[in-house]
Amino acid sequence: MTDLLDLLRSPWPWWLSGPLIGLTVPLLLWIGNRGFGVSANLRHACAVLLPDAAKPSFFRYDWRAERWNLTFAAGLILGGTLAGLLLASPEPTRLSAAGVASVNALGVQVRPGLVPAELGDLSNPGVWLLLGVSGLLVGFGTRYGGGCTSGHAITGLSTLQAPSLIATVSFFAGGILSANLLLPAFMAVIA
Repeated sequence: MTDLLDLLRSPWPWWLSGPLIGLTVPLLLWIGNRGFGVSANLRHACAVLLPDAAKPSFFRYDWRAERWNLTFAAGLILGGTLAGLLLASPEPTRLSAAGVASVNALGVQVRPGLVPAELGDLSNPGVWLLLGVSGLLVGFGTRYGGGCTSGHAITGLSTLQAPSLIATVSFFAGGILSANLLLPAFMAVIA
């Protein structure tokens, strides 16, 4: 059992993990003719949870036909939780010296785990501001772009759709802008 845990905790080579991840989408399309998109689950969850009297027309559809996608998202959450609890590495995140210096310049200490303590301190109002604005930006971008990064970059690009190329380039440009301009500004507020 220890050998299996060590195997799961260690980094996998790109030539194994890349195809395993990349073949998930074609497999879903081939087996069940189902498109891949995680952000659609937010719509499905609202359709499930909102009472019928309060549902806007956007949420009035047969969400039961999309149970497979909700199950997929639940599996992602469960798998991530189990991996975080059982496979967490006690070692700090491996970054280059330049990466560590860049993160330290923002006022964030590199420690074990994926979420810096400075960004997980929910008693800090600045963290709530960061989470709220980030959530609004991601939600707006996802809705405006007609899907999330996984839907456009994986499914859309693999089927050579021009709108997916535009959305994917926009997602990456937004990420670069956020990492270099917005994150330093938010970290100045949080610190």
